[in-house]
Amino acid sequence: MTVPTAPDRFKLAPDLHISRIVTGLWQVADMERDRPDLDPEAMSSVLLDYARAGFDSFDMADHYGSAEIIAGRLLARVAAGEAAGPNRPVAFTKWCPVPGPMPLSVVREGVERSLKRLNVSRIDLMQFHWWTFEHPAYLDAMKGLAALKEEGLIGHIGLTNFDTAHLRVLVKHGIPVVSNQVCFSLLDRRAAGEMSDFCLENGIRLLAYGTLAGGLMSERWLGRPEPAEGDIADWSKSKYKRFVDEIGGWPALQGILSALDVVAKRHGVSISNVATRWVLQHEAVAATIIGARLGEREHRGDNLKLFSFALDGEDHAVIDKALAGTRMLAGDCGDEYRRPPFLTASGDLSHHLDSVPKYFTATSMPGRPERLRVDSGSVWEPLAGYSRAVRVKDRVLVSGTTATNGSGEVVCPGDPAGQTVFILDKIAASLAALGARMEDVVRTRVFLRHVDDWEPVSRIHGRYFGEIRPANTLLAVGDLIGDYLVEIDCEAIVD
Repeated sequence: MTVPTAPDRFKLAPDLHISRIVTGLWQVADMERDRPDLDPEAMSSVLLDYARAGFDSFDMADHYGSAEIIAGRLLARVAAGEAAGPNRPVAFTKWCPVPGPMPLSVVREGVERSLKRLNVSRIDLMQFHWWTFEHPAYLDAMKGLAALKEEGLIGHIGLTNFDTAHLRVLVKHGIPVVSNQVCFSLLDRRAAGEMSDFCLENGIRLLAYGTLAGGLMSERWLGRPEPAEGDIADWSKSKYKRFVDEIGGWPALQGILSALDVVAKRHGVSISNVATRWVLQHEAVAATIIGARLGEREHRGDNLKLFSFALDGEDHAVIDKALAGTRMLAGDCGDEYRRPPFLTASGDLSHHLDSVPKYFTATSMPGRPERLRVDSGSVWEPLAGYSRAVRVKDRVLVSGTTATNGSGEVVCPGDPAGQTVFILDKIAASLAALGARMEDVVRTRVFLRHVDDWEPVSRIHGRYFGEIRPANTLLAVGDLIGDYLVEIDCEAIVD
């Protein structure tokens, strides 16, 4: 077996070439937990060693401890002339704001903070995370990032943990997205379906994290008894142990590890190599992100073996047989941050999501304090005499809702599925302001401009209401005001 001297590379954009193994810095936050911050100079030397070995692409975020500062020191040293291998190191970061109004000034503040910490004039790839789509200002934030890209402060725009439906909204609204960073592994295969299909159709690639499940996908855990909860010390393993429990428990993991061991021995590589190679061979995947505990341990030599072999039909048959005995994770990419089961290092995030400011505000009706209403600020509401939504006792009624953002802008013109996603997010926001949830909805009415749009609209309706199953009426009305293709109203009863 001949081991390459550097990892393969991928052209994510015409001017953005990255290593197919990206070094993830999220464990910086774990290493600094209850301890002093890491020394930027010493840790940048560690990153320099990675870059010289060809692992010259680094992923971080605004909340990964001092990761941006460490990467900024690396970039400054390279700019000053220190050798870092044949390629310029590439830095990805993420902006993860608290949902709220997203004028350009707020977006600029977030981007400029990362620019300062990274010590650069342009961010190679700025990735955006949004906690809850019930707050539809994510579209305003992305429009702001697109504007800053035009200014030259951002090279390219990516996403992190967006599901397919909301990736669709952004793409069909014209936001220039090149990547979506999602969990993708033998434990979590959600990205292999609709997400990959949509990305390939629209020139987007996936950056896959969680491939090694925090180290659980390795020889170290093969044949080992299940660890007690208190025996798992770091955030990463705590998170992915939840994934293990969800797909079938410790026996399911052992079945996968045993299959990987068979394949690994056949190729003379490690279990981790096989687990990562399985993800890398998916067409929509540009790179996998493998976390590093800087200065503690590194696996660069082993990771280079990834590019010395490829999985064939016999290998896939062995792996598929083990996967057949496991459960698929429910939902789509990123759902683990937004709905049960919350498969995160922190566990249940309900308290965090409940603390997110509501998009709409409920007020009492004049002279009828027992009745609450929501107004969106549209000029038509007082003119035509209606409310966005009204609550009377346990009953909530939401007016006909269209894909309107801000001052009359039509979202996803020409795309009925994208418009339906944005509409249902607005309906969820209206319900939330009045103390209701989508689970409380008992009736929906869907109005279509074109009868042939029934299927894409119905599939999105099913994505939101597939388990709730309210009464529903779908009508092709022949015309809607403006450029809207879909309009939806609903009624909910709060138990």
